[in-house]
Amino acid sequence: MSNEEYVNLENTYAARNYHPLDVVLEKGEGIWVYDVEGNKYLDCLSAYSAVNQGHCHPRLVNAAKEQIAKLTLTSRAFRNSQLSLFCKEICELTKYDMVLPMNSGAEAVETAIKAARKWGYTKKGIADGKAEIIVFTGNFHGRTTTIISFSSEECYKTNFGPFTPGFKIVEYGNIEALKEAFTDNTAAVLIEPIQGEAGIIMPPEGYLQQISELCKEKNALFIADEIQTGLGRTGRLFASDYESVKPDVTIVGKALSGGFYPVSAVLANSDVLDVFEPGQHGSTFGGNPLGMAVAREALKILVDENLIDNAYNVGKYFREKLVAMNSPHVANIRGKGLLIGVELTEEAKGARRFCEALQKLGILCKETHYNIIRFAPPLIITKEEIDDAMQKITEVLS
Repeated sequence: MSNEEYVNLENTYAARNYHPLDVVLEKGEGIWVYDVEGNKYLDCLSAYSAVNQGHCHPRLVNAAKEQIAKLTLTSRAFRNSQLSLFCKEICELTKYDMVLPMNSGAEAVETAIKAARKWGYTKKGIADGKAEIIVFTGNFHGRTTTIISFSSEECYKTNFGPFTPGFKIVEYGNIEALKEAFTDNTAAVLIEPIQGEAGIIMPPEGYLQQISELCKEKNALFIADEIQTGLGRTGRLFASDYESVKPDVTIVGKALSGGFYPVSAVLANSDVLDVFEPGQHGSTFGGNPLGMAVAREALKILVDENLIDNAYNVGKYFREKLVAMNSPHVANIRGKGLLIGVELTEEAKGARRFCEALQKLGILCKETHYNIIRFAPPLIITKEEIDDAMQKITEVLS
């Protein structure tokens, strides 16, 4: 079947909740993906940063195969050896006391919200039902009803109400607005250290440090959503590391399983996660042996193959090349590591047509918020491969 035939099938039978480029992929290897007609593309999206280790990494393939043949699911009614080892290894790597594994990123965010609320009631002494969590304009934390309740993007919310109360939205980057939003009922501040879906929006320098200090002063939890920015994507284990801050809670997902299986987790010290009692939270698939085996190997690959440093060095090189291109269509280039946003001018008339042109030349990326192209290739990419890609990017953007 051709690309067009597959596209027609999807358009006929699948709900249209996405607007993908019309390329139908069936194979991936490293930084490359191939469509059903055999065309080869450089993946510059990495499944929204879930494939940091590259497509179908041989070590992840082997880890998945071995575990599939042994044991895939127990539920949390029973213990499993892979869960125990995963918990130990991720806590040692991240320097947190405890971890609560889930599946999707949105589930992990919901878990963090529940933990913050119960912490507020049982540890801070907030009156029952009064806990508030402060969030930020431009935020994207998932698609569940509670999470979209505190989105500032109207298209995420239209016709999906009524919404969950208990959230305050303040301007991202405005520390004075955040200070004014605090009350005695503030249980937590939830933030993306770099806003990905909003268009790779960077906080002012020192902003995360100010939030950390403010949360300590006000006795509130500092929660960092590092689902997209964490695990090496920005050239550090976590984007928060750029300001040498350690949030009370860090949420991870996406690259935690290298694109093989939905695995997410909430990391925190014991004074936060010990608020949960048996029966109060869980998931049939959360912490399953297959997911845990894959996640353990995915974390080891990040360390063994020095992918975090590579993301920093190659990402810096990539941004320098994009700036040097001096395109008349480009208004701004921003990012950290291999999470890069190219904001186009108003005269460029949107980013999608540029993404479509790049697709025809063998580079896959995706527009975000109409006028921004996001570049986020797997962390295994080399400077030489960036040079090859830049020839095509320059051709399109110039």
